[in-house]
Amino acid sequence: METSCASDRKNPATLNIDTISILDATIERVFTSGNSRYITISYVFINEYSMVYKNYITLVVGPDTLILNPFGESFPFNSLRPKLFVDADFSRTMTFSIPPQARAFKIIVNYKNWPFNSRFFTLLDVDYNNRLIYTGMADDIYSQIKFTINDSTQILDNTAKIIKLEDLNPGEAVKIDYATFMTSSIPPQTTAFRIQTV
Repeated sequence: METSCASDRKNPATLNIDTISILDATIERVFTSGNSRYITISYVFINEYSMVYKNYITLVVGPDTLILNPFGESFPFNSLRPKLFVDADFSRTMTFSIPPQARAFKIIVNYKNWPFNSRFFTLLDVDYNNRLIYTGMADDIYSQIKFTINDSTQILDNTAKIIKLEDLNPGEAVKIDYATFMTSSIPPQTTAFRIQTV
């Protein structure tokens, strides 16, 4: 699956065979009809001619739709509200209504709804099996930070295209957006919300 980040004002929605992914969308409306649940989201799109559009789509939230918070934990539908930033994976099959409707596969409540830290680092080590990355200097454990990677973590290359943890390598320069709190362990540990190579 490939996509890019709406906040970077490049192509924010890219489809693979059956899924569209959008980052940094905004919830416009949350509603129910009978036993069905819906959210309408908007996102900014810039085409190849640098024309700016604001697109809308209504997502059908079914019992199999995964809704997560930035820490990869379950997030209740009833806590979704207008103006929240979200990331969404949904079906490319949609209705011809205005706005169109599509089945939502996954909705992640974006970390930008809460305070977060942002800083440039050099990767010291990448633990692919345990989904951890380490930054800092190898000979100074007090300079190191351990970041956990969960199902809500966004990993992007320098063009804002989604990549996998396995695409990151020690020695790479990255920008990490991360939680404002850390454990008191050595090295301290916190959650990485977004990792982007630079």
